Amino acid sequence: MRTDTTAQAFDTELLNYVDGRWVRSRSTERKAVRNPATAETLAEVPLSAAGEVDAAVSAAAAAFRDWRATPVTERVQPLFRLKALLEQEIDDVARTIVMECGKTFAEAKGEIRRGIENVEVACGAPTLMQGTNNEDVARGIDEHMIRQPLGVVAAVTPFNFPAMIPLWFLPYAVATGNAFVLKPSERVPLTSQALYRLIERAGFPDGVLSLVNGGRDTVEALCDHPAVRAISLVGSTPVARAVYARATAAGKRAQCQGGAKNPAVILPDADLEMTGRIMADSAFGCAGQRCLATSVAITVGPNRDATLDALVSEASERRVGFGLDEGVAMGPLITAESRERVRGLVDTGVREGGRLLLDGREGEVDGYANGYFLHPTVIDAVDPRGTLGTTEVFGPVLSVMHADTLDEAIALVNARSFGNQACLFTSSGAAARAFRHRADAGNIGINLGVAAPMAFFPFSGWNDSFFGDLHAQASHGVEFYTQTKVVIERWPDTWSRTF
Repeated sequence: MRTDTTAQAFDTELLNYVDGRWVRSRSTERKAVRNPATAETLAEVPLSAAGEVDAAVSAAAAAFRDWRATPVTERVQPLFRLKALLEQEIDDVARTIVMECGKTFAEAKGEIRRGIENVEVACGAPTLMQGTNNEDVARGIDEHMIRQPLGVVAAVTPFNFPAMIPLWFLPYAVATGNAFVLKPSERVPLTSQALYRLIERAGFPDGVLSLVNGGRDTVEALCDHPAVRAISLVGSTPVARAVYARATAAGKRAQCQGGAKNPAVILPDADLEMTGRIMADSAFGCAGQRCLATSVAITVGPNRDATLDALVSEASERRVGFGLDEGVAMGPLITAESRERVRGLVDTGVREGGRLLLDGREGEVDGYANGYFLHPTVIDAVDPRGTLGTTEVFGPVLSVMHADTLDEAIALVNARSFGNQACLFTSSGAAARAFRHRADAGNIGINLGVAAPMAFFPFSGWNDSFFGDLHAQASHGVEFYTQTKVVIERWPDTWSRTF
């Protein structure tokens, strides 16, 4: 039965949040926010101009002066309240994610849970920010290293995790004493509106947290603004590379997460029932629209046919539909253009010699004729050097390749330009050890399809999947948002003559 997709009401015009107040953008340029399951317009988001970025950054810079002097034990108190509010409102925020992003309700709640984990970790800032010291580095001289905030920092976040990815950055930035400006994806701005309503209730001082809606011009204004000290971004590799270059050219710190082409190697000794289930969850969860989706399966040695059967069986059983409908395991792609792009890549893969085992290009969903749906697709014999074998699909497509040995499989893994994730399915500890040592990727999964680090570990992409030095989350987040100061001090021994 179809769920009422318009039951949740949204403001028709979305607002920016600047200096503790909700303000209407002065821009006349608007972009429709659509429910990807129905193509219905939910709201209109303004594409804010550079002057509005300047107003938000100026308010943040003014707020920073007192916020940085606020004891860290006080700075984390609003984060504790935000954690409680996120848990209290998790169902409402999750429904917003389903409506504008297309995920299933379970996927949306899982995303928020991962965001809450980062709030929890950032609440440990009193310990995470601790410096180091040595007494008597020379006779009568002591040396200390302390951490201090940067100032105003900004994050540009994507459509596919509208709650979790802002929370990769925001909690660490403010806990360490910075003022923070968020520019969410213009495709999914409703979740950020909901998040900042909770931030407003959590009681942060005015100006410490700002929200500016917009598009490319807004991002470039943040990169160019002289008062913005650091930029965090998650997006495609071309966008990540461009923002990293622009931000660093302006003297800013930057951490820019790019695209991915994540392989999973399946050895003959793998548990096929478990492997098929996990691979389907990884490849087709969130409709394949996540940077840790497994998009390439590399079968090794014998049992190739049995492995393919397991993969196709699991993929074909996934129910596709609107994420609030009962029993749905996969939702739509984010836009009609994304759907056509993915279809085109599958077409190209077939022209390059691929063999379709499961074709989801023309799959329909009853009651949602206008939605941007594709069904799970599995294509065998994909050329590792071809278009489909090298391009990030960002859709529910699993490409299959074959290798005769583990060494050949690792060579295929390492031949990619990306390096976000690589996984191995096996019962052999020795094979697992060799794989984790030799595979060129920052996140490694053993008998896992989504090697997503917990919030107390950094999210470690490599190569063209990441531009920067310090990643999101955990200790890397604290280091990225702070600068070290070394103090070397001597006190003349005059106290005995004074007291």
